[in-house]
Amino acid sequence: MLPVKNLKNMTMKKLSIIFCAILLAIANGCSDEFLDVQPKAALSGTALQNSKGVNSLLIGAYSLLDGWATPEGAYRSYQVGADNWVYGSVASDDAYKGTIAGDQPPISLIEQHNIAADNIYFRGKWRGMYDGIARVNDVLQILPKVTDMTDAEKAQVVAEAKFLRGHYHFELKKMFNNVPYIDEVVYDPNNLESTKLTNTEDIWPKIEADLQAAYDVLPTTQAAKGRATKWAAGATLAKAFLFQKKYGQAKTILEAIVASNQYRLVDRYHDNFRASTNNNAESIFEVQYSVNDGAPGGENGNIGSTLNYPYGGGGVTTCCGFFQPSQNLVNAFKTGADGLPLLDNFNASDVTSDQGIEATAPFTPYSGTLDPRVDWTVGRRGIPFLDWGVHPGKTYVRDQAYGGPYSPKKHVMYRSDVGTNTFAGNPRLNANNYRMIRYSHVLLWLAEIAVEEGNLDVARGYVNQIRARAANPAGFVLKSDGTPAANYLINTYTTPWPDQATARKAVQFEQRLEFAMEGHRRFDLVRWGIAASTLNAYFQAEGNKRAYLKGVTFTPGKHEYFPIPLQEILNSQKNGAPTLTQNPGYN
Repeated sequence: MLPVKNLKNMTMKKLSIIFCAILLAIANGCSDEFLDVQPKAALSGTALQNSKGVNSLLIGAYSLLDGWATPEGAYRSYQVGADNWVYGSVASDDAYKGTIAGDQPPISLIEQHNIAADNIYFRGKWRGMYDGIARVNDVLQILPKVTDMTDAEKAQVVAEAKFLRGHYHFELKKMFNNVPYIDEVVYDPNNLESTKLTNTEDIWPKIEADLQAAYDVLPTTQAAKGRATKWAAGATLAKAFLFQKKYGQAKTILEAIVASNQYRLVDRYHDNFRASTNNNAESIFEVQYSVNDGAPGGENGNIGSTLNYPYGGGGVTTCCGFFQPSQNLVNAFKTGADGLPLLDNFNASDVTSDQGIEATAPFTPYSGTLDPRVDWTVGRRGIPFLDWGVHPGKTYVRDQAYGGPYSPKKHVMYRSDVGTNTFAGNPRLNANNYRMIRYSHVLLWLAEIAVEEGNLDVARGYVNQIRARAANPAGFVLKSDGTPAANYLINTYTTPWPDQATARKAVQFEQRLEFAMEGHRRFDLVRWGIAASTLNAYFQAEGNKRAYLKGVTFTPGKHEYFPIPLQEILNSQKNGAPTLTQNPGYN
């Protein structure tokens, strides 16, 4: 089988017609008109009833991992990016929307928790994930009619498809909670109302069943990069268990991943965030991106992140200034004299920034001690910005007064990538994969489980593996003279944690530092049950820095989940009544 990224362009060219015409997307399909008008011409379904056709359909299902299907609808790529930068980071305490107030106002509304069911971003995410589910179900419906594949080959296709279907439903579950589960049995291509289901059933058991089926069948390795493995399915299933606090079931799988000896922490933290080290020894599952492969408009690159670059200044790009790290996040990387995080008072004072200081005026960066991961996560003045030279400050920021002084960094291409790992027509489309699950996730999830089981020293050992890697001087950001770019000081925890509450706080804090700006933060806060307390404290402090956050409140019982998109409720009508019910607290 070919690698996912090598097949993706081929399938996107061919399948954009197939999916919109005959293979039928769920609920909203490829256009609203499709709900009412039968296709007049389409590729015969029998043309796909062979191994080549099935494999092409499966790659089409993989291609929706980045959410991008067709250019239908304004800004859909930004709404569905695999890294969930809007929903997991901007809607948390990790990042501001950035740029200027008037650009992409639907994101501003989400950031300010002025959240409404008609926000176009929610509908984009909903449709992107259900499009992926539709493609999976197409595979599973056609596969029994295929005669040129062995039973073993079919079993692997089923397992990969179920992994993807489990993932897509998982994304919907953590976003909206109350969502319908749609499989190939429910979906009837001769009945366009077959997918108009209620959303009152808890779909966790069905997500688990799909992921378990994949885990039981998939091989531990795949020759084709980007295809799901046993361990990718297992880690995703363990994550689903963690969301439900099923610690014992998650632990069994995570320990099996460790025991496989197939993965390790790479020596340098930042090798998880550059195209030249895609699919490294730490990666359990990555969303594959590619450029200059013939895809129109470079759409196989990381299209969901194309807004999220420094704005100007003669450096990386001239657009667009979104997704700026928060001051709260930068403060979280401060360390004490012992090289440990300031768990309780990290936000009592700010890391020095160049807020309000012109790029031509003198500026001295923060001299206090910092965790070195800060400068692989955040672009800040006076510190080298990858290999683009020293971050100049204000000239890299579209509106400092609105979005703050910092720039995003993890997904940004290196200067040395330009022309090879960047799209010729737009360098902001690059081939830096999104590492959806890394081995560091496995270790910190095991630490989380150990805390809940009362094994605090075991938890500390897992956390120390993460911190020891971060402390590797070979992974520090360096000045041009080879010296560290800042006063980096990071150590492991040598003293036992005194109690479970302290241990829990330390493990959760470590997850924030390790995965900052990667789209996980809000979902973690919700599943830990600390979203309201954490985010309300954040808004109270940040309201003094960003005027638009003053008075913002996270409402418990409502804001843990986003609203079911209004248009989807309207579209769900069957026999004169909607089948979808709105989430609590939303109109």
